[in-house]
Amino acid sequence: MGAYVSRYLQEVAEIAGKIDQQQVERIIDVLVETRQSNGRLFILGVGGGAGNATHAVNDFRKIANIESYAPTDNVSELTARVNDDGWDSSYSRWLQGSRLRKGDTLLVFSVGGGNLEKNISANIVKALQLAQEVGAKITGIVGRDGGYTAKVATAVVVVPTISDDTVTPHAEAFQAVVWHMIVSDPRLKANEMKWESTK
Repeated sequence: MGAYVSRYLQEVAEIAGKIDQQQVERIIDVLVETRQSNGRLFILGVGGGAGNATHAVNDFRKIANIESYAPTDNVSELTARVNDDGWDSSYSRWLQGSRLRKGDTLLVFSVGGGNLEKNISANIVKALQLAQEVGAKITGIVGRDGGYTAKVATAVVVVPTISDDTVTPHAEAFQAVVWHMIVSDPRLKANEMKWESTK
């Protein structure tokens, strides 16, 4: 067996054991409250996180009956906003167009959580600043030290770093592990999934 494959899978097991379960519970509580108050869920990601956001929107809508959206699902609007206004404001302007308000929740999928000083995921940081202004709740599943997301979130799961050369794959993979755990939790699951209901 290849040394890298063995190490990678050992890291997966180690990370799974270190996920902060209290933060997972807090995200579930926020989403239960969001649904009960007819709030909406906006899922933000860049790169692999954007792909995860699309998948998660489907799951939260279909399984948990939470009205959910991602700015990256409308390529025409997103690229128009980037072209006309710039990348940094693309998500915050989209959220303004969606009339982000108190009672809504953001869920961030990001490897680093955003950092304005280093100009990393500045569009996510500006979106979070808007959420703070309007009183929307902030949650996230992020890597490294959690960045700006961890500083301002109501609840955030920080995927532990085991090795510097596997930060991104583990962060993005565990975004999927954690959101699937959340959406299938009995407190949120409103509809059965196909294979769980098929005998």
